[in-house]
Amino acid sequence: MSSWLQPPRLRTGEESEQEHRHATWLELFYDLVFVVAVSQVAHNLYADVSITGFLSFGFLFIPIWWAWIGTTFYSNRFDSDDIGHRLLLGVQMLAIAALAVNVHDGLGESSAGFAIAYAAGRAVLVLEYFRAAKHIPQARGLATRYGTGFAIAAILWLISVFIPTPWRFILWGLGLFVDFATPLTAPKSLHLGLLPHPEHLPERFGLFTIIVLGEAIIAVVDGVAEQKWNVTSASCAVLGFIIAFSLWWIYFENVSGSALRSAGAGGQIEIFQVWLYGHLPLVIGLSATGVGVEHIIATEAGNALSTPNRWLLCGAVALCLLSLGLLHRTGVIFKCKVRSKYRFGTAALLIILAIVGVGLSPLGVVGIVAFVCATQVVQDLYQSGQLTFQ
Repeated sequence: MSSWLQPPRLRTGEESEQEHRHATWLELFYDLVFVVAVSQVAHNLYADVSITGFLSFGFLFIPIWWAWIGTTFYSNRFDSDDIGHRLLLGVQMLAIAALAVNVHDGLGESSAGFAIAYAAGRAVLVLEYFRAAKHIPQARGLATRYGTGFAIAAILWLISVFIPTPWRFILWGLGLFVDFATPLTAPKSLHLGLLPHPEHLPERFGLFTIIVLGEAIIAVVDGVAEQKWNVTSASCAVLGFIIAFSLWWIYFENVSGSALRSAGAGGQIEIFQVWLYGHLPLVIGLSATGVGVEHIIATEAGNALSTPNRWLLCGAVALCLLSLGLLHRTGVIFKCKVRSKYRFGTAALLIILAIVGVGLSPLGVVGIVAFVCATQVVQDLYQSGQLTFQ
């Protein structure tokens, strides 16, 4: 911390892009509350593996993810690491902790608390944006627009507290729509010169991806810990780990800041928007994958895997691969039509498995999913020339 109190400063632009930036200790500490929040919302899905359960899981996951996104993009552009920013971020952490506490029954008795916690976190972010608008003339237009849009969304969430369910959730949806639309509808002229830092942003997104992958690993450990050790449960655990490890490999082997640097040089704000919104189905799929593996380990040996659990695992991994295929196709991560086709094709195979895999054992289903995920790693290595077959 360079001084006790200083105004926000612009961290992007041509000069700042030459600066090597990494996540700060404060950002890493901030991420800890999201570890808890993701774990809690995943627990909801574990308790209700159904279409309704998955939709509820996604509906609650989105505000958690968007709260992280808001702070990440603000810090990417304006982080000053002064005492004011630290204290405001600490208040946001308390709001996210409250969000995690209320997520267990977030669409029921705790929905009012969930809404208040989300609105409080957004209110702090709005304050930070208006603070940036006051001190950084170059960023005043964009910061004011973001602050205004996010303030409207926060007010909608706060009003929802006084509306009975299920009408309350309509205001939630409207608030999320305003939140999502605010960056999308901002004029390109406001973004130019204020594009996110091309090194800091991929690292931050990578860290959140690690958080949800960590939830998948925890699910494997919890699943095994709750069962009596036998060959089947141990094999399912190993295969579940292979799935998580393969998804980690094909994401982090292909991600870099090169696409963002090129987009920044060409003023292509669309690439940043695809980067932002294209990661949402990926992190939802990764979180759901861990829950699916945990259910598979919990299924007794000799029994066929139930249809909801089969759809959960196959659908979650397919969602991850579809998202990665989109990111490949648009060049947000390593631009490659071949890898994109492999991701899309494998996602289609997993959907087919979910449809026709009636009667398959848990070991059979997780084994097939692990195999097709591992083939993605092999294909990437072969295509890049790191693996040859003689």
